[in-house]
Amino acid sequence: MAPKTSSISPHCATVYGVSTSDKTALETSRRGNRYFWFTRLRLQRTVLRKMRGIYLSPVALLLVFICQVPAIRGQECPGTQELQNSLRQAHKLLSTHEASYLQSLRTLRKKLSLLQNSAARLPTKANNVTCPKLEAPLNGRKLGKILLPGHEVHFLCDLGYELVGSETRQCKDSLTWSGQQPVCKEINECSSSPCANGGTCTDEVNGFTCECAKGWAGSTCQSPTPTFFVTITNMSAATAGAAAATSFPLATPSLLVRPSKCSQVQGTTHCTCEAGYTISGRDTSICTDIDECELFHNGQAGRLCLHTCVNTPGGYRCTCPMGYNVTQDGRSCRDIDECATRQNNCTRDQLCVNTYGGFQCIKVECPRIRNATYVKTSPTRCERNPCPVDNKACSQAPNSVSYHYMSVVSNLSAPRVMFRVSAVRVLGDTLRFALLGGRGRRHFTVQRSDRQTGQLMLVSPIQGPAMVEVEVEMSELERRVQIGRYITKITLFVSQYEF
Repeated sequence: MAPKTSSISPHCATVYGVSTSDKTALETSRRGNRYFWFTRLRLQRTVLRKMRGIYLSPVALLLVFICQVPAIRGQECPGTQELQNSLRQAHKLLSTHEASYLQSLRTLRKKLSLLQNSAARLPTKANNVTCPKLEAPLNGRKLGKILLPGHEVHFLCDLGYELVGSETRQCKDSLTWSGQQPVCKEINECSSSPCANGGTCTDEVNGFTCECAKGWAGSTCQSPTPTFFVTITNMSAATAGAAAATSFPLATPSLLVRPSKCSQVQGTTHCTCEAGYTISGRDTSICTDIDECELFHNGQAGRLCLHTCVNTPGGYRCTCPMGYNVTQDGRSCRDIDECATRQNNCTRDQLCVNTYGGFQCIKVECPRIRNATYVKTSPTRCERNPCPVDNKACSQAPNSVSYHYMSVVSNLSAPRVMFRVSAVRVLGDTLRFALLGGRGRRHFTVQRSDRQTGQLMLVSPIQGPAMVEVEVEMSELERRVQIGRYITKITLFVSQYEF
């Protein structure tokens, strides 16, 4: 009996690599191959189950099921029914896969919504890591906007006002501010009695006005307006005749006494004196010199001369102390600059400092600090030499020391700005200004004028003669760590005079 053969179309044979001459061999190995293809089908199903969590394109899934059919039937082309079954299985798998995918999207959407709601319900204090906002004082301003711990805020007052309270406040780790809220108080310019010679002071914002006493004028009542006296004496005709017979002319040996000038008008004698003289007593024929220095010194109008008044016949003259010249008005004094006019004996290695009424010869020497050395970079400035890497004491010494000298008059009105210290460039994030030791420290304070400038303020007058020393320190910090110190030593030579 002839063996049974399966009809395989040439097309299928060509596709699967089987020729018509191999029909007999294919039929013989058919039964053995069924077990191989069955095992392959189970493996493909296992792979599909493992890949359910991975998105596959519909085309890829369709190709998988279509290719399974010929493998199961032993190289025979699938029929229409088999293709439809395969397509239905693919459609079912795609539907299941799509449902799983949509469920995953819904779950993800729900989780995102829960996270968003949780973030919205977080307490507001989680973001409150800054100190409360500070307001600028009335008639003043505030420097600094960062409210994080470790940062500082500075306060300034407008011109004509002084700061009362904390000039600098720092945000602490407890999210509170150090110091007290400052206020700007109007400065009473009349507190230093700027109006001289009995003048009345009226305080104004950033200024004052003086109402001068009789005989004085000027912004501070410093300029006298001298008055000369003329005396007119009425006499009877008989007395006038006798006077005329005996007093015209009258010779006197003293320059302080001069004869009067008399004239008769309608039977009345009128006698007058030259400027600077007056008729004294009953004797109308004698004119006596007026002592203007005594009159103005003891009178309500005050002194006539700025320094010393010398009476002269018919007038007066003013003198000045040594080191001053009399000004063109003849009453004031002007300091002589001995340094500019070379009227000094300072050597080449000394610095000549002009003072009111004199001069000082200063030799500037760099400071001697342990573990640090300095070199002079200008006549009034010393800078620290580079420090060794492991020398902490050297790095804490001042980076530079500057020397400045000033001349002021005695009892200078206060408050007023005497000196300013400013940083040309800032490497850190904070600058601090402080007042160090020195003679006369009680007369001064340091306050900030802007973010990079501090100013030395005179808070009380200084009685001369005196020499006052004060030191101003400017520290540079980076994250609260000091990275630089700069010292400015200021020496004030206070005159014994108020001019």
